[in-house]
Amino acid sequence: MRSEILFFLPLLVSNCYAQQDDSTAPPARHEAIVVTGTYEPVALEQIDRSLTLLPVRSEGLVLNTLIDLLRLDPSLDLQERAPGGVQADVSIRGATFGQTLVLLNGLRLNDVQTGHHDMDIPVPLDSVARIEVLRGSGSTLYGSDAVGGVINIITEPSEALEIRLRAAGGSFGTNQQRISIADSFGRLSEQLTASRDFSSGFMPDRDYRNLQLASSTHLMTGWGASDLTLAYMDHPFGADQFYGPYPSWENTKSWFAGFRQQIGRKTEVSFGYRRHSDLFVLFRDAPQIYTNHHADESYQAAVRRNENVAANVSLHYGAGVLHESIVSNNLGNHARSRAAAYAALEMRALRRFSLTLAAREEVYRMFTAEFSPTVSGGVWLSPKLKLRASASRAFRVPSYTDLYYSDPNNFGNPALRPERAWTYEGGSDWNPSPRWHAEATVFQRRVRDGIDYYGTSSNGPWYALNIDNLQFTGIEPAVRFSPARGQSIDVRYTWLLGTQDTVPNIYTKYTFNYPTDAGVVSWQANLRSKVLLRSRVGALNRRGRDPYVLWDIYAGYGGGRVHPFVQVSNVTSTSYEEVLGVRMPGRSVIGGLEWLLK
Repeated sequence: MRSEILFFLPLLVSNCYAQQDDSTAPPARHEAIVVTGTYEPVALEQIDRSLTLLPVRSEGLVLNTLIDLLRLDPSLDLQERAPGGVQADVSIRGATFGQTLVLLNGLRLNDVQTGHHDMDIPVPLDSVARIEVLRGSGSTLYGSDAVGGVINIITEPSEALEIRLRAAGGSFGTNQQRISIADSFGRLSEQLTASRDFSSGFMPDRDYRNLQLASSTHLMTGWGASDLTLAYMDHPFGADQFYGPYPSWENTKSWFAGFRQQIGRKTEVSFGYRRHSDLFVLFRDAPQIYTNHHADESYQAAVRRNENVAANVSLHYGAGVLHESIVSNNLGNHARSRAAAYAALEMRALRRFSLTLAAREEVYRMFTAEFSPTVSGGVWLSPKLKLRASASRAFRVPSYTDLYYSDPNNFGNPALRPERAWTYEGGSDWNPSPRWHAEATVFQRRVRDGIDYYGTSSNGPWYALNIDNLQFTGIEPAVRFSPARGQSIDVRYTWLLGTQDTVPNIYTKYTFNYPTDAGVVSWQANLRSKVLLRSRVGALNRRGRDPYVLWDIYAGYGGGRVHPFVQVSNVTSTSYEEVLGVRMPGRSVIGGLEWLLK
């Protein structure tokens, strides 16, 4: 099943420089089959880009939200305003939250209103099989917004009968219930999931409720595989201090439908629909003072085809369209459409050499076009050591908030130009033994016409503008070690330095709100006694603020049909803020039971 195919289809070209004897080819590790960084499914070790694979379904007992997994990669900056992913902004390699593209089964979730809603994931955790994170520019593959990277959330229904019930409770009035029912009927596989998660809040006006419903269907026909995903989310929450010193309240809702159909072995079509609404009240107890209501819709469709030109040589080509619209009492009523076309040639040999050349043309707004090329390659110097490098161009079209939003302290700019960026990176992967894996990546992103808000004081007022000559340079070393069967230790670190060419004595709102140092040490064990354990220690040093360390512990028992579990977050009760001025909770404990019938 290739449910990871993305809306605006990738353009990849691989080539080999020389023929090598089979005995010198690197070993076939086949950790996973992924396509977020390539056009067709390939083994993880063949990827020439920086990609992180995060399994979800196999780790469900020691997970509470998708945020728990994303925090295992220090190159991802998760800026939550409350536990459980409430109004969470995610950025990759110091890019802003609007420069991260979020996908569900390869279809866009990014919100045309504002990037603050990009992590409104409508599917429950039990629907998700895994997450793939592409670090670095991805516009050649996926279009606008993929400046810092891409997060692809992948759902797959189970191929056997499985009923899963889960209930939990804990600190701050947390109450959770989940249900998942999946089965296979010959060529048809179906999964229905529902999730309800609410809390009275760790402080006044920080309560939240999250309801998610989803259906995932997979059907094999004479044409090929058909996949249909339907999802809905309702998410009201107290927003005290979220957007300033106000006791605010907000309610966001999402509707999603995604469909993919294979037509033979060479052709595939896909379609996606997303609707999102946002009701914002500045003073929760006095909505008549200031209230905004926004509703946006997007339609996306694509067709792709591949041809085998010769042995180890294949041609890929296709096209896609996207239409976005919004109805808002503050932003006004707007609509825009985009279209993209691509062509690609891919060649590989002996899994030793690869060269990727990519080109994409995307047309938007009165025939304005963006050209997004990519070149990447890799070479195995030995069966244990691989070198890789890439250069790619990305862009982002301004959101409607960037263009049109207005309140007493924030002012959009209809004259904003799209952001454009080049990313260069080089890295290596080393596998000295089955127990050890090490990797290191050096990257640089150069941004032109970056979009941010500037002010003459740190309190605003803020005005949207384009900023030239932004440059971010970083390194990403990582080591994974398996001390014993069923155990793994991951050590990851990201260092980042940003420079900006701008007018002196002005402040920017988002550009320099990035971690200069971020490190994660995680240990996970699946013991023979069916005890599952995971511990994560993350240290973060955000620019202009004091560093802090967070320690989380997860434990569960996976034997039999009834599985108890417990999660302790912020064990040391560290005082911290991920968004300036928005206090996060201290220590919290959530425990419960899962009942499984397979």
